[in-house]
Amino acid sequence: MRWDFTIEYDESKRHASFSEFEKECQSFLENAIASGQWFIWVAEENGKILSHIYIELIHKVPRPGRITYPFAYMTNVYTIPEFRNRGIGSKVLKRVNNWTKENNYEFVIVWPSDESIHFYQKNGYVHCTETMEYFPS
Repeated sequence: MRWDFTIEYDESKRHASFSEFEKECQSFLENAIASGQWFIWVAEENGKILSHIYIELIHKVPRPGRITYPFAYMTNVYTIPEFRNRGIGSKVLKRVNNWTKENNYEFVIVWPSDESIHFYQKNGYVHCTETMEYFPS
């Protein structure tokens, strides 16, 4: 699904080597799952994955006078096109939201595409522009 997700939004990537990507993705997933830092939610029907969300926990440096909880970095949010606009992605996202509340995570951060801003807003997310970035060259 990660391949399909990428190709859907950037046709130029279609010419990349699928076998190289598959090896890299498999290695990433094996390490991510074993790390205990990554969590993956899926919606499936008859053994077919329809939608998924990946979460990585980011641990913060402790501060005196308060308990420090990690925050959640959300990525790879995708529903296959033929199952969109049926509430499937929202159901998965609500499960993730409940999990973050139950575990006292401080907040969830996601970088939405322009097309997905409404999806997040209708599920309780606030669009902000506070982050800063540095791109080493």
